[in-house]
Amino acid sequence: MKSIGSSSSEPAAPPVGLPLWLLAELTYRCPLQCPYCSNPLDFAAQGKELSTEEWFRVMAQAREIGAAQIGFSGGEPLVRQDLAELIGEARRLGYYTNLITSGIGLTEERLDSFKAAGLDHIQISFQASDEQVNNLLAGSKKAFAQKLAMAKAVKERGYPMVLNFVTHRHNIDRIDRIIELCLALEADFVELATCQFYGWAELNRVGLLPTRAQLERAERITNEYRARLEAQGHPCKLIFVTPDYYEERPKACMNGWGSLFLTVTPDGTALPCHGARQLPVAFPNVREHSLDDIWYRSFGFNRFRGYDWMPEPCRSCDEKTKDFGGCRCQAFMLTGDASNADPVCAKSAHHGVILAAREEAEYSTTPIEELTYRNERNSKIIARG
Repeated sequence: MKSIGSSSSEPAAPPVGLPLWLLAELTYRCPLQCPYCSNPLDFAAQGKELSTEEWFRVMAQAREIGAAQIGFSGGEPLVRQDLAELIGEARRLGYYTNLITSGIGLTEERLDSFKAAGLDHIQISFQASDEQVNNLLAGSKKAFAQKLAMAKAVKERGYPMVLNFVTHRHNIDRIDRIIELCLALEADFVELATCQFYGWAELNRVGLLPTRAQLERAERITNEYRARLEAQGHPCKLIFVTPDYYEERPKACMNGWGSLFLTVTPDGTALPCHGARQLPVAFPNVREHSLDDIWYRSFGFNRFRGYDWMPEPCRSCDEKTKDFGGCRCQAFMLTGDASNADPVCAKSAHHGVILAAREEAEYSTTPIEELTYRNERNSKIIARG
């Protein structure tokens, strides 16, 4: 393990860990239009996608420096016709492979080809438990039926049933119906993840952020289901994820900058997290640099490692070794400076923007139809400024 120096008067900076988790964002193309997508707002203006051979090289280099698990995501990774080849190569290299998909574009034949290639794990996302709301958010009249069919097909092939529901003010009040649907689908793991406000979700925050009362009710109902399932010896695990906006201390985002996660975007830009592309930081590209050089020596990956970059109040905070100052992307989005303390923290001089967002959520009347949906047309408009 390689380390970054620090002064003797401060805690030693943590060593630079191995990039154990490689997120391969294969494409920004997607048939859906979810208004909370984490892809960059200007995805339509991004560069040419990496080829099959280029992805092979990326996977091999990441494996050499310690990556053990790979997630194939997007956009929608199923639009890549070489997905089975990529899965097969990842298996050959020794990765644990995970497909993160909406299920749109999945067929039983493709599932069989992924199984034969060695795919270990599939996560399918839903927009809602209600077909009308799900299809409205997805932008497809057939999305809900397709997801149901493919979830069942995944289960039939012996995969663990892993479902993801992004919750927000327009579906969180139906959390009981969401859980019941998951149980009907014989889910093993369910992530009930309240919107994290990056990308398109940040653009639509006023129309998506639940109220505190909505969140507390949803968490109470989830806990009631957990207790009931545990008493029954039921194997389903419910994971409830609250948004940062209702916390007083920030999360240790991505376990610390450049410490565990390595994201490679469709055009080969390497990032320490999937949201970092928006930052005013020059990030390297795998077409021009090796992953070893990127991970250990690039400016972008070292920019917020350790503690030396921290201004006050983070620099003298006794919790900095736990939260690493919080999320750099959130600091940039909400304060204009990625070096600032995450505004979620009550110690931040900018915590008021979080308090204002909570207050705004109490009175928001933005209907679901007026959200800005993630599609190429809107992305091109945003990219033009």
